[in-house]
Amino acid sequence: MNRNNTLAVTKASQLLVTQLGKRLFTTPTFTGSTNSGPFNISQGTTLGTARLLTIHSQKYNTHAPSGSDKKDDTETKAVSSYWGVAPPSHTKADGSAWKWNCFRPWEAYEADTTIDVKKHHNPVTWNDKIAFGIVQALKYPTSLYFKRKHIHHAVLLETVAAVPGMVGGMLLHTKSLRRFEQSGGWIKALLEEAENERMHLMTFIDVYNPKWHERALVFAVQGVFFNAYFLAYLASPKLAHRITGYLEEEAVNSYTEFLNDLEKGVMEDIPAPAIAIDYWCLPQNSTLKDVVRVIRADEAHHRDLNHYASDIQCQGHELKEYPAPIGYH
Repeated sequence: MNRNNTLAVTKASQLLVTQLGKRLFTTPTFTGSTNSGPFNISQGTTLGTARLLTIHSQKYNTHAPSGSDKKDDTETKAVSSYWGVAPPSHTKADGSAWKWNCFRPWEAYEADTTIDVKKHHNPVTWNDKIAFGIVQALKYPTSLYFKRKHIHHAVLLETVAAVPGMVGGMLLHTKSLRRFEQSGGWIKALLEEAENERMHLMTFIDVYNPKWHERALVFAVQGVFFNAYFLAYLASPKLAHRITGYLEEEAVNSYTEFLNDLEKGVMEDIPAPAIAIDYWCLPQNSTLKDVVRVIRADEAHHRDLNHYASDIQCQGHELKEYPAPIGYH
């Protein structure tokens, strides 16, 4: 009896697969050709694709490349798309082509190198002392590992420094959505900080290519730090911002040491990477020393922003009550 039931179920399953197989795993095609606006839909085009093409042709006046319009792959790098999204073409102030995809001309700026690089927030409250202690505990093993290898240190530093702004901005973003309220510009300010730190990294990897063990270290440190900072920000945003403020203070100190060694001739002052010249609007004859100087100024700005954010919350206010200092970058 059981055997008969098993055979019956097997036959029923086979019949079901046979009947539904074509519907589930194949798509009906046109047997003829259809012309929909600027898109010539040839034989073999799926029905779903044809509908998308038809709808899109009604919405956008785009032109799909025909046989006469096709160019050799070596002549163009543009990706053709029926979505109507064309790669932007930008030029620099002197009329030359803009070659960077990671940032646009309007995102370039001049760093404020007159900013005070010696400011320090004296830890007074328990919140401050905990944050300061955490940063000092992280500082010594890092200094011991890198010693005077400034570029190696900078690469690792920037992979970590770009995390707090992204985590803080992300959590403020979701908080704003949950509470149906504005953020006072702090989401944008923190994401700008994260992007700026990432651009520091893009600059340094143009000078130095990390070794495999350094990449492994970055992988491990970033994984631990991201999750730890995420939990810290959830538990106490004022503590998280204070930690970042002290981290940025240490970054300023590290770049000051870097700059001193360049000025003393301990390290070779090589020409500035092209990406740095365009991003910080530096003169064409700039050197690594000029790059380190503007990066140090950025770190000092991030220091002030995060200490300010922590001060707001330590005084019992929310970030949204005080406009974020947007516009530096």
